[in-house]
Amino acid sequence: MSFAINTPALLFPAITLLMLAYTNRFLALATLIRNLHTKYKQVPEEREVVHAQIKNLKRRLVLVKQMQAAGIISFFLCVLCMLFLYFGYDVLAFSTFGLSLGFLLVSLALSLNEITISTKALEIELKDMEKLES
Repeated sequence: MSFAINTPALLFPAITLLMLAYTNRFLALATLIRNLHTKYKQVPEEREVVHAQIKNLKRRLVLVKQMQAAGIISFFLCVLCMLFLYFGYDVLAFSTFGLSLGFLLVSLALSLNEITISTKALEIELKDMEKLES
């Protein structure tokens, strides 16, 4: 198999777009937390639902942080791989590229987990609305 400097360079657009998506998720969570904080202070009778959401949001924040960290490590290893290729350390470059792909997979797996938890958060909201209709 031919392993050239352009092989790890192929990951650059994917990783940067992934990081942009993760940043957007983080910003959406931050907005949601701020809105829940306001709701918690202004509407005391809805505190039970807000508590359920807070637990969910804390876990999601941890996951987003881990997703971003794994993505950054993947990007770092990708650049390091290119540096190794530039200096002619092919074995190190190949190993580093494999690690980069591994961290990218971890990042995607964490993202899937965060999406699952996010869906559960929406289910909490739906349950609350169903209670109001009854």
